[in-house]
Amino acid sequence: MTKIFYYFFIIIFLQSPPHLQSQTITRNISIFILAGQSNMAGRGGVYNDTATNTTVWDGVIPPECRSNPSILRLTSKLEWKEAKEPLHVDIDINKTNGVGPGMPFANRVVNRFGQVGLVPCSIGGTKLSQWQKGEFLYEETVKRAKAAMASGGGGSYRAVLWYQGESDTVDMVDASVYKKRLVKFFSDLRNDLQHPNLPIIQVALATGAGPYLDAVRKAQLTTDLENVYCVDARGLPLEPDGLHLTTSSQIVTETWVYTKRKCPLA
Repeated sequence: MTKIFYYFFIIIFLQSPPHLQSQTITRNISIFILAGQSNMAGRGGVYNDTATNTTVWDGVIPPECRSNPSILRLTSKLEWKEAKEPLHVDIDINKTNGVGPGMPFANRVVNRFGQVGLVPCSIGGTKLSQWQKGEFLYEETVKRAKAAMASGGGGSYRAVLWYQGESDTVDMVDASVYKKRLVKFFSDLRNDLQHPNLPIIQVALATGAGPYLDAVRKAQLTTDLENVYCVDARGLPLEPDGLHLTTSSQIVTETWVYTKRKCPLA
């Protein structure tokens, strides 16, 4: 009987997918925070299924977005798991998520850093006012970033990837104070993570949801903070909704960080 149970558990073990154990996380894991709204969460490959009148993801994963055992993501339960698309599937839970900029970015830097930890925090349709210190999204981002550091047994914050602003193009007041709010958000986040020179890579909008796109873009392109780098998405192909980057555009956006900006990371 003992042998029967022994072989039973061996079979179950071999058939079960391996769980990521804490000892597989190196103490020097490189942590990247992904924050913003829908284009950071990822809408590449998301389309409206006319048969069901619902939005669905086409499931296409390009080679640049492939999974890698050395690229991890922090889940909504604050656990490290091997990263795979869609990165924000359990974060931006009220929307259909697809391909975003996180995985192509991680695949580009993983050989440099050895082990990459992505911390997805983006929520579609949010304004910058919702990302100010004291607001839920801000506090949740700080909590998740600190949890990533703690659960990884130590590590390093390497950069924040920030793509947001479409919702702030709707109202003139939001657009007019965008730069002030953006500078405060970046400064507060650096302060709360105790990393005053943390590199921040932001994407200047390709398009917006309202008439004040140029005002928000100007704020993004003239932030003038040290170690804040801007990648301009204007002109990249969009999904049929005219608002979200296609899968190929998401890949191009993160490739530009290195091929055009040569952004130094912490």
